[in-house]
Amino acid sequence: MKLKVYQGTGLLSENALPDLPASVATFLMEQHEPRTPAVAVASGPFIYVYKNLRPYFKFTLPPLEINPLEEAVWQQAKEDTADPLALKEMLEEIREKSTIPLLVKSLKFLALSDPTEMDAFVNQYKTQPLKRQTVITCMTTLKKNMADEDTISCLVIGTESAEILVLDPEAFTILAKMTLPSVPAFLDVTGQFDVEYRLSVACRSGRIYVLRRDSKHPKYCIELGSHAVGVILVQKNIVTACSDETLRGYTQKGKKLWTVPLPAPPRTLSLMDQKSRGFQAVLVALANLEVHMYREKNLINVIQTPDVVTGICFGRYGREENTLVMTTQGGGLSIKILKRTAVFDGGDTSAGAPVAQSVKLNVPKKTKLYVDQTLRERESGVAMHQVFQRDLNRVRLAAARTYVQALERSLMPVSESLQEPLKMNATVQGIGPTFKVTLHLQNTSATRAITGLLICYLYDESLYAIERPFCKAPLLVPGIDYPLATFVECLSDKAISDVIKVFVLREGSNDPLLTAHISMPVSEGQAAV
Repeated sequence: MKLKVYQGTGLLSENALPDLPASVATFLMEQHEPRTPAVAVASGPFIYVYKNLRPYFKFTLPPLEINPLEEAVWQQAKEDTADPLALKEMLEEIREKSTIPLLVKSLKFLALSDPTEMDAFVNQYKTQPLKRQTVITCMTTLKKNMADEDTISCLVIGTESAEILVLDPEAFTILAKMTLPSVPAFLDVTGQFDVEYRLSVACRSGRIYVLRRDSKHPKYCIELGSHAVGVILVQKNIVTACSDETLRGYTQKGKKLWTVPLPAPPRTLSLMDQKSRGFQAVLVALANLEVHMYREKNLINVIQTPDVVTGICFGRYGREENTLVMTTQGGGLSIKILKRTAVFDGGDTSAGAPVAQSVKLNVPKKTKLYVDQTLRERESGVAMHQVFQRDLNRVRLAAARTYVQALERSLMPVSESLQEPLKMNATVQGIGPTFKVTLHLQNTSATRAITGLLICYLYDESLYAIERPFCKAPLLVPGIDYPLATFVECLSDKAISDVIKVFVLREGSNDPLLTAHISMPVSEGQAAV
C-alpha cells in the first residue's frame, strides 16, 4: 500500500498509505503561480492530498445517519439494562424491518453465536461512540468554471452508500450531492461545474446512470445486461466495455448505437485524445495480452503487451504530448510514446462489414412535392388512416376466406386431417413431348402407418395422355419420402400448356385428402416439329 512517483523510468519518491487505494487523480487546487497540480488518493473513507509530493491534507467523508432504534439498543447495552441475547434479538428485528443499514459493530455482533464471546464483545464495545462511515469506490475530476488545462478542478467521488459527492478543491466542502439506486463502480464526467456538466456512472448492478447539473437523481438509465469494466465519454457518446466480451456505444439519453464483440474479456479501458490532430479513440486492454484501439466501432490498431494490462492512461508525460502508460497484472510499468509520424486513417482492420456501409448517404433536400404531400397527410390524416384500416380489413377477410376454402376443398399440399397426416409435392422433368411427373408422398405422423390411399390425375385428354391416370399408393411408413413417378405425353403440336390436377383420396370416399396443381411446361419437342 504505497504511492510511488516516477520521473522518466526511475522512482522519484515513495509514500506509505494506511489502507488500500481505490483511485488516484491529479487536480489543480489554486490559481497561484507556479500552477503545480496536487495528487488525490482515495483510500477507505479518506482522501489523502499530496502537494509538491508531500502530504498536504486529509479529507474525511461525513458520517452517515444512524438508525435511532439501533442507537437506543446500544444505549441499553451501555446502561447494562439488556443482556446480550436480548440485544441480539432486537438488532435482528431492526435489520429486518428498517431501511437504514446497521453499523459494522452491530453486524459483527450478530455474526457471533457463542454467549461468552457475545458478552465479551458487548463489554468491549458498548462504551465506544456510534459512528456509521462509508468508503470511497471511485473518483474523478471535473473542471470548475473553465475548460482550459491549467484551471481549478473539483473532485467527484462515488461512495459505498450509493452517493455521488462533488468537493470544492479549495475548502474541501461538499458542493453537490446526488443519490444513485446502486453502488457506483466507474465514473466519467464532462463539462464544468459552474456551467453545465454530465456525469456517467457505471454501477455494480449492471446499469449506467446519467446525471446532469442540479439533478439529485439520475436522469437516464442504460441497461447493460452484464457488468461494466469501465466507462468513458467520447465526444457526446458513452462507451463501455462489459464482462460479456463486448464494447458498446450509447448516446447520453441511453440509446444503443453499436456493439462490437471482443476476442477476450476486457480488463480496463481509457480514452486516447490526440488533441494536436483532433483524434479520439478508445483503448481497451484485454486478457489475451493485447490492447485494442477503437474509433467508434472500427478496430484501427492492436498493441501486444508482455503481461495482462490492468491500468492504462494516455496523455502528456514529461515533454512528450502523446504517451501511453500501462500497469500490468504482475506489477510492471510500461511506457510507450506515439510516433510523431503516426497516422490513423480510421479504417477497420477487423473482419465484417466494410466501413462504407456506415457512411451517411447524401440525401437531397425536400422538394415541393414532398412538402405538399406532407401538408396533405397532416390535414387528412384521420381519413387516410380510416381508409387504410378498411382496406387492410378487407385484405384480411379475403385471405381468411381463401384459406377456409382451401381447407374445405383440400386444396393444400399438406393434409389437415388428424387421421391421415400427409404432405405432398410434385416435380416435372423433361422438355417434351414426354414428361416425367414425380409425386413425393410423406406420412407426417409419429408412429402410425397409412394404407388404402388412391392417386388420381385430372387433365385435358385432348392435350395430354398419362400412362397411369389412376393408381394405388403403397403403405406409407412415417418419416419416409415415397416418390411415385408417371409419364405424361403431350399430344398437341401447338405451343400451349395446361394444368394437371392430382388428388389423393381415401378408398370409399369422394372428398380428396390432398390436392396439387401441376403447371406443365410447354413441350419444346412438339414446337420444334
